[in-house]
Amino acid sequence: MAAAAGFGVVPLDQVRTMDGLTLIKGLMEGRFPAPPISEVLGFDIAEVEFGRVVFTYTPVFGHYNPLGTVHGGIAATLLDSVMGCCIHTTLEAGAGFTTLEIKVNYVRTMTDMTGPVRVEGKVINVGSRIATSEGKLYDGAGKLLAHGTTTCLIFPL
Repeated sequence: MAAAAGFGVVPLDQVRTMDGLTLIKGLMEGRFPAPPISEVLGFDIAEVEFGRVVFTYTPVFGHYNPLGTVHGGIAATLLDSVMGCCIHTTLEAGAGFTTLEIKVNYVRTMTDMTGPVRVEGKVINVGSRIATSEGKLYDGAGKLLAHGTTTCLIFPL
């Protein structure tokens, strides 16, 4: 995420005053501090529109598991984050969400030789209390590495 505003957490009182699209765009543009998880894992928001968000990430050796590939938890975290963010873009001011369930399918491994990847989240449905979205993780050649779905609970902040 654009770190022009550094890394941190946007105060909840401020978050309550803006719709989700404004917040996520503000994170991408660096008007708000990027979440600390984006610093730790090294991912950025590349695109934002209503119901759709794209992250970029470059796999690194420091994220390897004992078998010599990027740990599947990295892909799961990227998918969970992008799928939640795309839902967040549809929420009105004063609404928040949390993940209730996530399902991830791993198709290909990532290594530090994979190069930059793209993680895309798209909303499937947003109701008054429950939202669903899907996510896909692609390598630079457009090959699918992992995909998933999520169910999120929407609640007042």
